[in-house]
Amino acid sequence: MAKFSINLKSGTLEKEQDLIVGIDLGTTHSLVAWMKDGQPVAVKNIDGKSTLVPSVIHFADNQQIIVGDAAKEKLITAPEHTIYSVKRLMGKSYRDVQSFEGHLGYKIIDEDTDSLVKIRVQDRFFTPVELSAEILKELRRLVERELNQPVQRAVITVPAYFNDAQRQATRDAGKLAGLDVLRIVNEPTAASLAYGIGLNEADNQTVAVYDLGGGTFDISILHIENGIFEVQATNGDTFLGGDDFDRAIMDFWMQQNQLGQATIQADRALGQALRLQAEAAKKYLSTHDVYVGELQGLDCRITLEQFNQLIQPFVDKTMACCNNALRDAGLSPAAIDHIIMVGGSTRVPLVKERVSTFFGKPVFDKLNPDEVVALGAAIQADVLSGNQKKLLLLDVTPLSLGIETVGGLMDVILPRNSKVPASVGRQYTTSVDGQRNLKIAVYQGERDLVSHNRKLGEFILKGIPPMPAGLPKIEIHFILNADGILRVRAKELRSDIEQEIEIRSQYGLSEEEMARMLLESIQHAQDDMSVRALLEARNEANYILHSVEKFLDQNATILSETEAEAIRQLAMQLQQAATNDDKDAINRAIEALNTYTAPLAHRAMDVVIAEAMRGKTIDS
Repeated sequence: MAKFSINLKSGTLEKEQDLIVGIDLGTTHSLVAWMKDGQPVAVKNIDGKSTLVPSVIHFADNQQIIVGDAAKEKLITAPEHTIYSVKRLMGKSYRDVQSFEGHLGYKIIDEDTDSLVKIRVQDRFFTPVELSAEILKELRRLVERELNQPVQRAVITVPAYFNDAQRQATRDAGKLAGLDVLRIVNEPTAASLAYGIGLNEADNQTVAVYDLGGGTFDISILHIENGIFEVQATNGDTFLGGDDFDRAIMDFWMQQNQLGQATIQADRALGQALRLQAEAAKKYLSTHDVYVGELQGLDCRITLEQFNQLIQPFVDKTMACCNNALRDAGLSPAAIDHIIMVGGSTRVPLVKERVSTFFGKPVFDKLNPDEVVALGAAIQADVLSGNQKKLLLLDVTPLSLGIETVGGLMDVILPRNSKVPASVGRQYTTSVDGQRNLKIAVYQGERDLVSHNRKLGEFILKGIPPMPAGLPKIEIHFILNADGILRVRAKELRSDIEQEIEIRSQYGLSEEEMARMLLESIQHAQDDMSVRALLEARNEANYILHSVEKFLDQNATILSETEAEAIRQLAMQLQQAATNDDKDAINRAIEALNTYTAPLAHRAMDVVIAEAMRGKTIDS
């Protein structure tokens, strides 16, 4: 497979030694690092005091977007316009995160679908990809200011536990920020590199990387030999981190001061102030036994012993994950040569103590746990630049491979720069009731619309058993071998009906053509994202309108005429909005319809359950 890089301004092929930066896109803080005189260095923010850029975005009244420390200051004064912990929303639907909604100071949208979550700021709607791109733009500005040169290529790290959707969302955010994302690297692998493990060809070690950040936890068991990193097992929780420690302190203070959740919901500024106070208390207790504070007359006192009791269940969860990872790797704690601590939350004394006890040896924590992943990403970037000759670089796919979905959108299944050979599958379903055939069209390229990409082939999966839309489970599987031969297989999982196509190596593109396609994808990233957002909003509107018709038919006896008419009016407004090119207007109409129908749907469900249970008894 071809390997190449391009200058995003000229579209020409670049030399290997051109700068590639390493980025740790974190839940709480983000960092960017680069190799300076053979050593990784994290870039300090504008005031020169810290390398940590808060992963916070604020939307000012004049539509200006503020990122970092200045945005963090707005968490108290304008919480509804200030977004944080966006990494927790990457690649997730509302259903995935609804239990977390009460702890956010901003509005996430309940659309009662499996589509990716949206965040409402004033009358505009944003995806986690768009918001993450703003953080990446800020990091890019910082490193360009320090180096006084353009930076266009990056390695970005993600938790080892991130799934395909979350990894693709991270790639998309990089592209939207004007970056060519050469590699998505697991954070544990980057941390190992930062400690120099694996840089020596003679290394033969088994390493556990315990990574407890602001919003995610993962434990990875890596075997490193002859410069090759092999992940033996990973485990973790994409919804566990230091934010939970903060929230535990908040809940403790709320109970102590007899504050209800309703009070915090009604006064979001108070909630944010309390959360920031809790974060300060957590940090203070890493080196002290008692924290004493006060906030708007509230007593904010907590001891280290009380704090340890509050966070014990969360730490227990991480230790259970460690146990699971070792079991999956078939190893005992004694088989681990080193334990690397990553993430600011590993500064908590209880965490260090429990991890050290579990593995039976001291932990590696000499490097700044906040910076270690970014430093490792810079080393990985140096490898990709060709400067670390002893480390193995596996072959990668030169351009993304995917299929066409509703509205002519490109859904990437095998992202650009995926290691080869590769085998990736993703599930889809039908969009029409009783659909018996499904066309699978395969494309190569980086643009959001298939019309801008290169078609490689197509085939039809025939004989799908007729079912209501959304019920069939169709798995599309891409298998790419080391010779560049791509096999695409479609299988309806309920009936085992299967069809396959084979596409030959390289697909007839020169390196210059690949460079041009990549260049265009970066140049048009903002336009592509806008078109995709509009088409996705229209697709969602059509799906909801179809569901509304069914809802009205099935619940005609339950709904009053006033309620039915109100639903029809809201549906008509949505239908009208869907004919225009304003995706925010479509989303507002969707939100209005869902807000009105949600309690009616719950009432209808109660009636159905009561009818089903009539005349039946439940044994005690």
